[in-house]
Amino acid sequence: MSARELHFPEAIRAEVLDKPKARPRELADSLGISEGALVAAHVGHGATPLQAAPNDLIPAVCGLGEVMALTRNESAVHEKIGVYDNFHAGDHASMVLTENIDLRMFPKHWVHAFAVEKQVDGATRRSIQVFDAAGDAVHKVILRDGSDVDAWHKLLRELEGPEAAPAFAEREPVEGPKGDAAKADILRQEWAKMTDTHQFLRLTSKLKMNRLGAYRIAGAPFAEALEPSALDTALRAIAEDEAPIMLFVGNRGCIQIHSGPIFELMPMGPWQNVMDPGFNLHLRADHVAEVWLVEKPTKRGPALSIEAFDAQGMLILQCFGQRKEGIEDNTARFRAIAETLPSLAAEEVLA
Repeated sequence: MSARELHFPEAIRAEVLDKPKARPRELADSLGISEGALVAAHVGHGATPLQAAPNDLIPAVCGLGEVMALTRNESAVHEKIGVYDNFHAGDHASMVLTENIDLRMFPKHWVHAFAVEKQVDGATRRSIQVFDAAGDAVHKVILRDGSDVDAWHKLLRELEGPEAAPAFAEREPVEGPKGDAAKADILRQEWAKMTDTHQFLRLTSKLKMNRLGAYRIAGAPFAEALEPSALDTALRAIAEDEAPIMLFVGNRGCIQIHSGPIFELMPMGPWQNVMDPGFNLHLRADHVAEVWLVEKPTKRGPALSIEAFDAQGMLILQCFGQRKEGIEDNTARFRAIAETLPSLAAEEVLA
């Protein structure tokens, strides 16, 4: 089918019907369109456009009961089961803060949203799917058997949006590592003064660097390059030790966090999978090109993280030791694992 023909929604729907078991993201890629465009082609055929702003959408999601929250990027998919609650609205950033559903949302990237109903094995599968301007998935909410269907229909009535045929922009390229070796001393001096991990991105922005670029020039004791295989080694050790962690997966519009131990690792082909009750992680291990062990000072003590990037310099995931109030040295087990991971030889570190 030609690219011109795929401008027509009926042609896209025909492709979906022809490949019923294809994953939407993979099918969209094979057709040369975005996943958002794939979903938009089904408006009136199982998809309903919604108001996308999280300040409007998430309070309604809080009424759905138990659901699955899904956030992904090109290399990792993070799935958590729980109830949306404790929503904090904001123009720049919004949050959901519960024991199981822990999200940081950036509203400017919540551009298109759809409620989707699809028949699967004789049952209706319902989801809310949010996309950025280019049609890349930002966040999804998948209803479960015990979800409140009445609240679902109320959400559709109150938040149905006007756009039946949205326009999708060109995808912005991934920003590769950006550093400035001439500012290395300033970077290290300011890094040492930090009192909160959130100050790091403000620091790199001020110095006209980005996260990976800063890691590459900071050096010990701030950032240490590890073997790319170190991420898988770390996940296996964390699962074996049942060490409490915080595992972040995100994209431009949403970051989703798992807090607690992980237990069951199930590798399958290029995927490394965490398959635990209430939490699944699907990681393309073959996409991991760089892994860094990073330490940032905070008022509560050093925050140590393992961070993985793909070949383009996109952040795949971050893993920290989980801090708990009232428990001294709660991150010690994570640190013990992290500090035994294999380092990359100095001559192999990219500058």
